This record gives sequence, C-alpha cells and structure tokens, in this order.
Amino acid sequence: MKYFVLLCDGMADYKFDGLGGSTPMELAKKPNMDRLAKTAIVGTAKTVADSLKPGSDVANLSVLGYDPLECYTGRSPLEAASIGIDLCDTDVTLRCNLVTLSDEEKYEDKTMVDYSAGDISSAEAAEIINTVEERLGNDIYKFYSGVSYRHCLVVKNGTTDLGNMTPPHDISGRVVGSYLSDHENAKDLIGLMKKSVGILKDHPINLKRIAEGKRPANSIWLWGEGTKPQMVSFCDKFGVKAGIVSAVDLIKGIGKLAKCNVAEVEGATGYIDTNFKGKADAACKLFETCDLVYVHVEAPDECGHRGEAENKVRAIELIDEKVLGPVLECLENYGEYRVLIAPDHPTPLVTMTHARDPVPFLIYDNKTESDGVEKFTEGSAKASGVYYDHGPDLMKVLLKKI
Repeated sequence: MKYFVLLCDGMADYKFDGLGGSTPMELAKKPNMDRLAKTAIVGTAKTVADSLKPGSDVANLSVLGYDPLECYTGRSPLEAASIGIDLCDTDVTLRCNLVTLSDEEKYEDKTMVDYSAGDISSAEAAEIINTVEERLGNDIYKFYSGVSYRHCLVVKNGTTDLGNMTPPHDISGRVVGSYLSDHENAKDLIGLMKKSVGILKDHPINLKRIAEGKRPANSIWLWGEGTKPQMVSFCDKFGVKAGIVSAVDLIKGIGKLAKCNVAEVEGATGYIDTNFKGKADAACKLFETCDLVYVHVEAPDECGHRGEAENKVRAIELIDEKVLGPVLECLENYGEYRVLIAPDHPTPLVTMTHARDPVPFLIYDNKTESDGVEKFTEGSAKASGVYYDHGPDLMKVLLKKI
C-alpha cells in the first residue's frame, strides 16, 4: 500500500468579489481532484487548536499527524533543522525575513512594502545575510542563510518571552510601528532590525536590484521564536517510511526532525513559478523506497498573502495538472494506494493572511468507493457533514489507524 499526501498550502479561501463571488477552489479547473472527490471521503478538519496561531508550522505538523500541543516549540527551530543548524538546548532561534520597507527615516514610520523583498533569489539573499552576519553577528547572535527571503537567527542563551514578534506577511501595506514588540526582552532584537537598514541601504546587491527595477532587501525582520524541538520519527509513530517534498525550509525541517527522507528539487521556489514537474518527479522517485510521500506546495499560500486572485486560481490548476496527475499515474504501478488532499489552513484573499477555519479535505482509496461529492470545494466539504475536530486524526484516517 502506498500513501500520497498533497498539501496545498493556503488553498482554502472565502468567496471573493474579485473572482465573481467564487473561491479559488470553486473557480479552478482541477479535473484530477474533482475526479477523486466523487468517490472519496470528503469533509473538513480543524488543523489549528484554539490556543495556537494559524501558521503553516502548526497546521502542517497537524496534517502530518503530530499534535502541535505536544511537540511544537516555535516555527524557527523547524526551519533551523532544515538549514542544518545544530541547536543547543539553551538556544533560541528566530525567523529572519529579508523584507522591503518604505523610505521613512524613522523605523516605526516605515510601511511593510513586501515581506519577501521582491522574491529575492537565494544566491542574492545569501550575500546579504553574510553581510548582516559580519556586521551584526557576535558571540550571542549568529545569522544563517536559507531559501529566498527566509533565513534564521540563533540567539545563545536566549528567551522566547519576547512579546508579540509579528509575522511580516500579516502586515503587508501597513505602517510597522504598532507591530514592533515593546517587550523589554525584545529590545535588542528590534535594535538589530533597525541597525540592518543602515547596513543594507547601499548594499551592492540592493543597488543592483534597484537598478533592475526590483525591490531591495533593505531590512531584516525577526519573528517566529522557538527552542529545540523533540519529535518521534514518523516511522516509529505510524509504522510506515515517509518522504517529504517541499521548497521551504519549514516543511523540510519538519521532515528531517521526523526522520523522513527529504528531497531536494532544483527550481523549487515556493511560489507560482516553482518547478511543479520537479516536485512530481521527486515524489515518484521517493515512492521507490517510501510507503508515504508528503508533497507540500506553497504557491496558493503565497498568492493569498499577496492578494493575487488569478494567480491563486492558476496555482491550484497547476498543482492539479503538473503534480497530482503525474503522481496518480505513478501510483497505478503499485496497485493499492490512498490519497489525502488538503490545505493546511485557509489564506483568504480578502485578508491576505492565515485563518483558523477548518480546512476541506478528501481521502481517496483506489480500491474502495465512498459517497463523495461532485466537486472538491470548501462548500461541498462542509456540506458533507464529515468533520474532524482534531487535525492529526486525518493521518490516522489515511493510514486506517482509526
């Protein structure tokens, strides 16, 4: 038996005027998902506990079958695991975004223009983070480069009691002052963010980007604090060997901590220009040695954060065509297989940030027919009446553990 999990990050949405009152899932042409939905178990699941923020960290842990209330210690440590940082028990890590802020002199008066610094490339970002490390790194603070705009700061003997370190994608287009933590323990970290502006203003990479009409990475932004996590391996937990395919360090880090096989896909960007075919090929390759493959596609989430309605619809269509279709063909070679398709959380176009609403899911078994739905959408999933209040139960249902 093979198991395939297709995690469409942020795919679920609300009805949106810019799409004629439809959701992206309703509007997208996704023949493969809809075909599976006709004979699948379709419903909704609560992937984010009431006491947690609706982030991709806790939501993906939940879909992967781990209870975040038991194992979650913060977002950044998961990404640190992917980068290969060997954390001490007393280390605190933070996500270090490269962002584009507006040009006001006072930091508090600046606006969050772009939480991704214009989708800066990993190569460009590495040069900028190296400069930040040279100028701001010391025995307490050490900066590590990751993928695109997503990087990491490790604080020796740090604390996670920092007040509200706001995710930058939650404040797109807003003046940042009221979103800066005023907690005493965060004072030095906010100071690093402010100092980075002077360091990066005339950085050669940024001058080149500006000359090319691109947005500069003119500040770091720190958030997502956490400590070294402890996770049991996926194989020990569920008795099956698993592989992970993703463009982002967060998901790859979860995979490494869960002792999964983690694929590296050239050209995987986390956006709509990602290498969809490469992800499908990597999944098929992993099935040669793994029982379960978890493919995470970030594109719908990124489009939601940017308010890109048409791109979000297109992202869903590309996932269906270039990932799901080829993987389903691959799975036919193995006889029996089961498929779980779901977002981790909604990323509504109207708010451009994560929501904690229950997510639609389908679980398809190629040997067993269920009473499914005509089309896989938020509305049809809710109308089915199937609901799981505990997100990690989805993995147990897929694996027939409950």
